[in-house]
Amino acid sequence: MTINEEIKAPLIQNSRVSNSENSTDTERSPIEQVALTVPTTDDPSLPCFTFRTWVLGSLACVVLSFLNQFFWYRKEPLSLTSISAQIAVVPLGHLMASTITERVFFKGRKFEFTLNPGRFNVKEHVLITIFANSGAGNVFSIYLVNAVKLFYKKELNFMVALVVVITSQVMGFGWAGLFRRYLVDPATMWWPQNLVQVSLFRALHEKEERPKGGLTHNQFFLIAFICSFAYYVFPGYIFPMLTSFSWICWTFPTSVLAQQLGSGLHGLGIGALGFDWSSVSSYLGSPLASPWFATANVAVGFALVMYVIIPTAYWLNIYKAKTFPIYSDELFTSTGQSYDVSAIIDPNFHIDIEAYNREGPLYMSTFFAITYGVDFACLAATIVHVFLFHGSEIWQLSKSALQEKKMDVHSRLMRKYKQVPQWWFMCLLLVNIVATICAFQFYTDQLQLPWWGILLACSLALFFTLPVGVITATTNQTPTLNVISEYIIGYLYPGYPVANICFKVYGYISLKQGIAFLQDFKLGHYMKIPPRAMFMAQVLGTIIAAFAHLGTAWWLMDNIPNICDRALLPSDSPWTCPSDHVFYDASVIWGLIGPQRIFGDLGYYSGINWFFLVGAIAPVLVWLAHKALPDRQWIRLITIPVLLGAIIEMPPATAVNYTSWILIGFASGFIAYRYYLNLWSRYNYVLSGALDAGLAFMGVLLYLFLGMENVSLNWWGSDSDGCPLASCPTEQGVVINGCPVL
Repeated sequence: MTINEEIKAPLIQNSRVSNSENSTDTERSPIEQVALTVPTTDDPSLPCFTFRTWVLGSLACVVLSFLNQFFWYRKEPLSLTSISAQIAVVPLGHLMASTITERVFFKGRKFEFTLNPGRFNVKEHVLITIFANSGAGNVFSIYLVNAVKLFYKKELNFMVALVVVITSQVMGFGWAGLFRRYLVDPATMWWPQNLVQVSLFRALHEKEERPKGGLTHNQFFLIAFICSFAYYVFPGYIFPMLTSFSWICWTFPTSVLAQQLGSGLHGLGIGALGFDWSSVSSYLGSPLASPWFATANVAVGFALVMYVIIPTAYWLNIYKAKTFPIYSDELFTSTGQSYDVSAIIDPNFHIDIEAYNREGPLYMSTFFAITYGVDFACLAATIVHVFLFHGSEIWQLSKSALQEKKMDVHSRLMRKYKQVPQWWFMCLLLVNIVATICAFQFYTDQLQLPWWGILLACSLALFFTLPVGVITATTNQTPTLNVISEYIIGYLYPGYPVANICFKVYGYISLKQGIAFLQDFKLGHYMKIPPRAMFMAQVLGTIIAAFAHLGTAWWLMDNIPNICDRALLPSDSPWTCPSDHVFYDASVIWGLIGPQRIFGDLGYYSGINWFFLVGAIAPVLVWLAHKALPDRQWIRLITIPVLLGAIIEMPPATAVNYTSWILIGFASGFIAYRYYLNLWSRYNYVLSGALDAGLAFMGVLLYLFLGMENVSLNWWGSDSDGCPLASCPTEQGVVINGCPVL
């Protein structure tokens, strides 16, 4: 069994009977998973872009944009997927269909329309979900806004920020348009992740009778939503310690070593558990949607790094590890004090070399340095793993895509609809590039990146979109170019932090956005949505999401005092912005100071580059073992990019995020799936969406009614970790406020 078959096995088993019985077409997709999951029928008469689509789609996009941006600043951020909206809009759609007037306006004329074209149908639902997808994704360029305004405390006006946000989001349409014929139309480009949503659409729209002694999907969702909504008042307000329950710290309240081991937020997290869904799903997504083999790879990778490599490096004092906290995303001086980044920036927002030499080199916790090393290893491992295990397959798939062969029944069904003209995409791309260059030329003092940097970033995105798209569409793994983009501009244009961020936004994130658009196009392809309706939903959803995300961020920055400033925030404040801190640190390391002075020949951490070699060798060893022992199929399931990529989210993710995620993933993907398959197949994904939605709405209400009024509780349960000594150094003579001097 291949890795992709392992990933989709639960989905296949759940859909095998219903799809084979309902199919009226004898043709099958050459991809078995698609053939067993996606219906091969279409009803072209179903209306798509209706009044309900506009209203519910825009509402879902705005709500998800607001909630995702709102929670992204918090200590335990929550990323709501479109599955929440996909489930929540069903009763609203049926309500609108039953209550809105069916009157036809301008009857008999060219502009004839009605607000209620009949029953709420699946094609409307798909387009609403496409709107929601736009709001569910994080707008990466908001990081740039936060870094400049909150961390560097420099000027960035709203219109400049809006131009960057919109152009970086919409530019992905250009890359998607250029390669859609290669990555959407061919049957071999099957985008495994979409099959989960296809299954959910079928479950929500195919006629369902309440099972004896059971619940329908909508009933179960409502009950789980209410429970999640009510429960979050405890970890979200009354008892924050539920976020990270570290019993070792309670047992040894004066031991630095014990708290380093036991803290789930500032240490290794041994025995730490999170009884808070935001702890579980903040960074790795919902564990209920993870196949067991992938969860097992993440568990092994996390244990290897967190419980073998990090403790070994720390207690051997590699890179002066004991001078700094065992887990930290802060930047330090050689004596363990916080590094004053503002002291090395000149009035032109550029590095002051003389000041940098006076302040001394920048240091990181050994944990932070090793996570960068693991990023390097993961990048190399992804390339080697894909070449060894999927090289011939991807080559054949790429050739079939380029030659337009193996067009399946779904592609033939889609040919009856008007396609989106190529010039729509090209015009959108060219207008975006020109607008971006003009904006950067006009606001050079705020954005720093010269015009050639924009063109180089676009060239990087153009070059990598097809290979990355082929890998994602066939293996469900997306290689990251984050480090490559930072490395390139860091060497070519050092000393300019905002330029580094902008290059990363347009070189990497526009590509990532293009891949997301292609995935949505394939979802519409499977559900037989007219391409022009898909295009309109994506463009409008992206623009709405850009305004909503930026508006939410601007509102929070103006209304929450000292947001993201850990030195000035109260100790129990949730507004610590962990992801933005890591992004800011990266802009200092790669942009302001530059990779040559950190990881290059002038840097203290040049040895970290050996991780590239480690990452390249590891998949070769697995491949050789698989060839030597072909009957041991479990060897092939050792996926080094997933294993090494397990801790890519650390920091800002913490140990408790992983331990809780792994345990829930084991309970769902192994125990429930293996021993309670019927319950798992009916309720697993619905439960995930309900938990996300309930937590989100209660979190917003707590802030609006209590947080804005500064109503807080102050008791021992308010401490979100209970491990105050976990961040203390253990090197003799290092003086840190609140820590014992050894």
